[in-house]
Amino acid sequence: METLSLFEDQSLEGRPNQITPVKTEGIKYAGSKNKLIPQILALANKVDARIVLDGFSGTTRVSQAFAQNGYTVISNDISAWSEIFGICYLSNTQPRSTYYELINHLNNIKPEDGWFTENYGGDPNQGSSIGLDGLKKPWQKHNTRKLDAIRAEIDRLPLSKIERAVALTSLMQALDKVDSTLGHFASYLNEWSSRSFNPLKLEVPALFVNKKVNEIYRGDVFDVLPKCEVDLAYFDPPYGSNNEKMPPSRVRYAAYYHVWTSICLNDMPELFGKAKRRVDTSDTIGASVFEEFRRDDAGHLIAVQSIRKLLANVKAKYVILSYSSGGRATAEQLNEVISESGNVIEVLEIDYKKNVMANMRWTNAWIREAEEPNREFLFLVEKSSVG
Repeated sequence: METLSLFEDQSLEGRPNQITPVKTEGIKYAGSKNKLIPQILALANKVDARIVLDGFSGTTRVSQAFAQNGYTVISNDISAWSEIFGICYLSNTQPRSTYYELINHLNNIKPEDGWFTENYGGDPNQGSSIGLDGLKKPWQKHNTRKLDAIRAEIDRLPLSKIERAVALTSLMQALDKVDSTLGHFASYLNEWSSRSFNPLKLEVPALFVNKKVNEIYRGDVFDVLPKCEVDLAYFDPPYGSNNEKMPPSRVRYAAYYHVWTSICLNDMPELFGKAKRRVDTSDTIGASVFEEFRRDDAGHLIAVQSIRKLLANVKAKYVILSYSSGGRATAEQLNEVISESGNVIEVLEIDYKKNVMANMRWTNAWIREAEEPNREFLFLVEKSSVG
């Protein structure tokens, strides 16, 4: 199977002539598609699209890339922190220098003890992250005390919606650089990471001036779809594990990133468990149908049926769909679901280690490849009907 470096001058039919290089930002994120952005843009450039829906935007890196390449973007995610990132990057119309004074002010706020220090701050006690309550912590107290003070100040200041989003984005990115985690908040390291000793310092995000009016939604994707009619939709739904023995709580994104939600809302919620998760991220409340491991009454996998519903209901002429071989849907099932909704223009298999992509037409070749573990695919689909 032929493999090509994305920017080699070995043309595939419809290969874009030029893609604007982009710089995107985000926090550490298990579902990040940052490394796939060049391939996603290349596929998008093969079709006539001006308005794009990013249905599961997460840290909004893909939305940022679309916006910087001249698309009008509709960004949606169920999480509060994704909405904040969306407003910060996709609604901004001012140069970065506009926010220097605000960020400098927040950096100079006097630290104070508060709710975040009480629940998520620990002392550098001989290297151990275990606090007096016997629980491991994601940050050292010298940084959670700054977090408490800065978060309170953000609420006190008369900020515009965009200024507030810039401040919160800056705060989350600064915290992400001094944490003691594996990149999520389902569990924390036993020993303090070296970066956790560094002082918290906010920086103005890598903003760009948006020339299009983008839209940001926070909601269930099925509630948002009826409101949007676009040329192209990009879907990267959360994947439940295809391991029958893996508990669903291990793969649910609401559980992974609960602290970011608390920082954005500053609602001091009721907590539970060793990681002090928000009660509203429990498995019975914070679950996504795309992560579901169960079957419906007809015996169909709920996760697979959800992808079928997603593709059937989106009002878009074209769809780019991300798929991982570790997801709940098997290759055969996904093949059937996609074929019901339209015609596949191209399939790309992504090899992270080699940094190449393999181009496949719509044949069963990709199904054979997907039988191997840790495979990542992008599908460009032309829908047979819109919505």
